[in-house]
Amino acid sequence: MNSSVIYIPNSTNSIPTHPSSLFPQVSKCKSIRHLTQLHASFIKTGQIHDPLAAAEILRFSSLSDYREIDYAYKVFRRMHRPNCFSWNTIIRAFAENGEDEKAIMGILLFCEMLDHGFVRPNMFTFPSVLKACAETGRVEEGKQVHGMVVKFGLDGDEFVISNLMRMYAVCGVMEDTNSLFCKNIVEDVSRVIDGKKEESNIVLWNVMVDGYVRQGSFNQARKLFDEMPQRSVVSWNVMISGYAQNGNFKEAIDMFYEMQMGELPPNYVTLVSVLPAISRLGALEVGKWVHLYAEKNGIEIDDVLGSALIDMYSKCGSIEKAIQVFGRIPRKNVITWSAMIGGLALHGRAIEALDCFQRMNQAGIKPSDVVYIGVLSACSHAGLVQEGRELFNHMINVVGLEPRIEHYGCMVDLLGRAGFLKEAEEFIMNMPVKPDDVIWKALLGACKMHQNVEMGKRVAKKLMGMTPHDSGSYVGLSNLYASLGNWEAVAGVRLKMREMDIRKDPGCSWIELDGAIHEFVVEDEFHPQAKEIHSMLEEISEKLRLLDYRPNTTQVLLNMDEEDKESALHYHSEKIAVAFGLISTSPGTPLRIVKNLRVCEDCHASMKLISKIYKRRIVVRDRKRFHHFKNGLCSCNDYW
Repeated sequence: MNSSVIYIPNSTNSIPTHPSSLFPQVSKCKSIRHLTQLHASFIKTGQIHDPLAAAEILRFSSLSDYREIDYAYKVFRRMHRPNCFSWNTIIRAFAENGEDEKAIMGILLFCEMLDHGFVRPNMFTFPSVLKACAETGRVEEGKQVHGMVVKFGLDGDEFVISNLMRMYAVCGVMEDTNSLFCKNIVEDVSRVIDGKKEESNIVLWNVMVDGYVRQGSFNQARKLFDEMPQRSVVSWNVMISGYAQNGNFKEAIDMFYEMQMGELPPNYVTLVSVLPAISRLGALEVGKWVHLYAEKNGIEIDDVLGSALIDMYSKCGSIEKAIQVFGRIPRKNVITWSAMIGGLALHGRAIEALDCFQRMNQAGIKPSDVVYIGVLSACSHAGLVQEGRELFNHMINVVGLEPRIEHYGCMVDLLGRAGFLKEAEEFIMNMPVKPDDVIWKALLGACKMHQNVEMGKRVAKKLMGMTPHDSGSYVGLSNLYASLGNWEAVAGVRLKMREMDIRKDPGCSWIELDGAIHEFVVEDEFHPQAKEIHSMLEEISEKLRLLDYRPNTTQVLLNMDEEDKESALHYHSEKIAVAFGLISTSPGTPLRIVKNLRVCEDCHASMKLISKIYKRRIVVRDRKRFHHFKNGLCSCNDYW
């Protein structure tokens, strides 16, 4: 008999019932405080000695929305000979807690259950134990549990087997996962029901696909996905989230499109999974469709989906829409506030970001370390040095948060941009944690910006020692020499890069039109409309010349004559993307460009004039922030 189902003695019809139906007052509790009051009442009246009453108190404190695992554990320890339902409840509570220490406790409780010998584990016990093994990466213990599964004759139960496979997959033991998969799929297919072969267990297929995705083996995952006899929404979600989380953003969106062509509609998890990919590619029109789909299909835009939408709109250049979504979320948590503050920071709206931070504090929500990254970044983009110093000290001395490497990086970036190079270097030297390459690169970039060669050489040397094959330090030092016209030094750095086979990341920009992503690289000639794009670039150059604009050839970090330098600037990837946008959209349509590197000074100055000449709003997201060009001005006020 299933231990979670109880039969009422002397019942004439022997209808099984559940403890919650015998003690409905427990389920009606609205907080753990209400539960403790009811618990006290049960103790006072003696009802707590009824094992069903104690089991229901345990269930609520372990697994409800108001769970409190320490309280549940105390309840469990006071139970006399708990039955299998109670053991399963407390093991599951610890296994699903999300903390390694708690999950290990779940495994230990399972061992204790076996040692007591009063209760035999059942099909509901093993999945929780296996989950705990998976969460903590304890594959050896998982193998021992596997042996117990066989011993108790549950190796034919699909629910147990799927969790066993998931444990092996999460722990990276795909050979054992595949062995179980093949064995059970063959057995499953061979079953015959009413003269027909039963469909293979879709859960096992999903676990197998997920295992390959976790390993980054996307070719194998996709091959298996394509072979599936049938797919569930989970099947699609595994592939979409896997692609998105591993940087395959275009593949994630393509998979999302493919899903829409089938019979299974996207669900809440699908939308949350695909939005980060949309954000990274700046695919605003796709993001708008996702938002509209959620609203039309009654999918609740809660704090999680709402935060993902805020992040998407922010990173796709539509900060006003992000603010609208934020305003409509009824229950805001620290993640929601963090998304909004980070979005405002990305767009250089520092005062609004700081105001948002203030309102969050007034709402009684304690800021997280991620929130502080957002406000410090906002200060950096706007040159608010004193405000940044005060926030950093407030985080440590008032809120009591320990700075992460990202916070130190924000401070170095803040000080470096503002020209406080000596203070930035001293800040790095006095950090209690070892600075990473990102921090040193921030200082190297500031050295180029403020043309401090001596410090730049020291910083570059440190970087080359830390990451000898990373192009960033070499390119940074080369750019610093080039900005000062020291071509001999540039040649020396470039020669060393060639000797070490170190290649610079090529500039790349992309623009979304009608849901399609168009990608361009420097001097791109492979687009189907390359001829028309080239003509538009010539037109842009001519109109810029009529305004007496001269290309800023100091941004060409190669030793060549002025004419060649002007030509090189002419074909930067973001300019090609803008030219394509101008010929492909109607007058007045805003253009949104995403670039993988920082926008150069010449392109920045050009974009301001192009926005004025063509009466277009041009939004460019570079590696660091957004630039909103309109009527000859930029939102960054030329501080970036």
